[in-house]
Amino acid sequence: MVYVFRLILLLVAIIFFNEESFAQIKIEAGDPPNNSDIPTFFKSKVSEIQDEIDNVKLGEVKTIAVSPGGLPVYAVYYGEKENFHSQANYNSAVAARNPAFYAQKDSISKPVVFFVGPVHGHEVEGMAGLINLIHIAETGKDYRGKDWSALKKKIEQCRTIIIPCGNPDGRKRCPYDSFIGLPTKIMTKYGQGTHKDGTSWGWPHAKSLHPMKGDVGILGAYFNDNGINIMQDEYFNPMAKETKAILEIAQKEAPDLTVSLHSHENRPIVLQPAYLPLFMKERVYDLAHRVNNRYKKNNLAHWPDDWFWSPEPDDKRFPPAKTFNLISALHHISGTMAFTFECSHGSVSENSPEPVVRYDDILDIQLLLYDEMFNYILEKRLLWQKSAPD
Repeated sequence: MVYVFRLILLLVAIIFFNEESFAQIKIEAGDPPNNSDIPTFFKSKVSEIQDEIDNVKLGEVKTIAVSPGGLPVYAVYYGEKENFHSQANYNSAVAARNPAFYAQKDSISKPVVFFVGPVHGHEVEGMAGLINLIHIAETGKDYRGKDWSALKKKIEQCRTIIIPCGNPDGRKRCPYDSFIGLPTKIMTKYGQGTHKDGTSWGWPHAKSLHPMKGDVGILGAYFNDNGINIMQDEYFNPMAKETKAILEIAQKEAPDLTVSLHSHENRPIVLQPAYLPLFMKERVYDLAHRVNNRYKKNNLAHWPDDWFWSPEPDDKRFPPAKTFNLISALHHISGTMAFTFECSHGSVSENSPEPVVRYDDILDIQLLLYDEMFNYILEKRLLWQKSAPD
C-alpha cells in the first residue's frame, strides 16, 4: 500500500514538473502556419538558446534568474570584471559631482558592453543575433560560416555581457519562429495578446493593463508567465525577477554601453531614449546615425538621410507621453549609455505589402549593430576619473 502511494506521488511529481506552464500557444485555425523556410543559422528557440549556452567554452555562463514559468535566464560574460573601486552608488556619485566615486574608468580599464536580449518573447530577431554573437565570441564565425574575426577581437577588447533572451516565458509561448512575410496583425495578436473575446490588445493598449491578467484570451509573448512586461516594470520595486537581475548586472558591472533589443514592422532604427541627460541622448543620436549609415553602405533597410529624430527634452507639455522604462532605469542605476534598438520583423501589411528584410538581412542588421557599438565605445568612451589630490 505504501509502495502504491509513493508510486502515485512520483507520477504526480513527474507530471507536474514536466507540465509546461503556459505551454507554447497553438496557432489558431485560420491563422497562417509558422514559416517553414527558416534557415539553420536563424536560431531563437528556447532549446536553441540552451544548446548555445551548453557549448560556451571561452565565456562564463551564469543563471541570473528563473522565470515564473521555471525557465533559466542566462548571461554569458567575456573578459575579466574590472575593479572600479566603487565607494558610492551611481546617483550619489553624481550628486558628489563625479561619477568616478561609483566607477573609476581610465584608459587602462576595458570598456563594458551589455547586450540585453529581447524582453518581448516574440521579438526573435535579437535572439538570433545574440546566439550568433556568442558563436562569434567562441569561434570567430557566425552560424553561416561568415568570418567575423575582427568583431571577435573587439569583443576581447571589452568586458562583454550577453543575455540572449530576457523573457524565456514569452519566447516559449510564441508559436512563431519568424514573422517574415506574415501579416503584422498576426505578430500583434501573438505578441501583445488578445482579450477574452479574441480581439487584439494591440500597441500601445497592451500596456494599459499591467500585470496582464483578467481580460486575457491569449497571453501575448510581450509578457512573462506572470503577465509582467519587463520593459515597463516598476523599477524601484521590480515585479519580475528577470528585471531585477538585469538591473543588478548593470549596477555591478557599470557598463559603458547597453542595448535592449526589440523588433517592429518598420525599418531598423536606434530609438531616442527617454529620461536620460541631454548629453547622453546626443551620444545615442551619434551612434544611431553611424548604425543607419552602416546599413545604407551594406544595402540593408535603412532610413533616408532627411528623416531622423533629434535629441530633445521629454514631455514639454501635459499630459506625459514619454515613459521611464527599462532603458531609463539602466542609465540611472549605472550611468550607462543605454538605448533601444528596433529591428525589422519582416512582417507585411496593406501599407507594406513586401517584407523589408529576409533572414540574412536580419542577421547582418544585428551583427553590424553590435560591431558598430564596439567601434563607438572603443573610440568614444567617456572616462570617469577622480581629481588628482592637491
